[in-house]
Amino acid sequence: MRIQELIDEANALPVDERALMIESLLKSLNPIESDVDEKWANVAEKRLAELDSGAVEAIPGEEVFNKIKSRLLNWDRGRISALNCLDLRIS
Repeated sequence: MRIQELIDEANALPVDERALMIESLLKSLNPIESDVDEKWANVAEKRLAELDSGAVEAIPGEEVFNKIKSRLLNWDRGRISALNCLDLRIS
């Protein structure tokens, strides 16, 4: 069976069955790791130990979010400037 035939058959399925198919395909691309919780706990413990030892310094959340916001705004301005140079309309 060719890929296009599979796609056509999948598109003919009811919505709930298509959703199940999509979920299954996505899981096959990025399988769930059974030990992911343990890995995150290890990362959290390591980061806490680094903070406690003074190896790293905590940055206030507000400062982090302001920096992210600034970078996103600058990126967006740059993108808009580039598009304006190309004389494209932005919707």
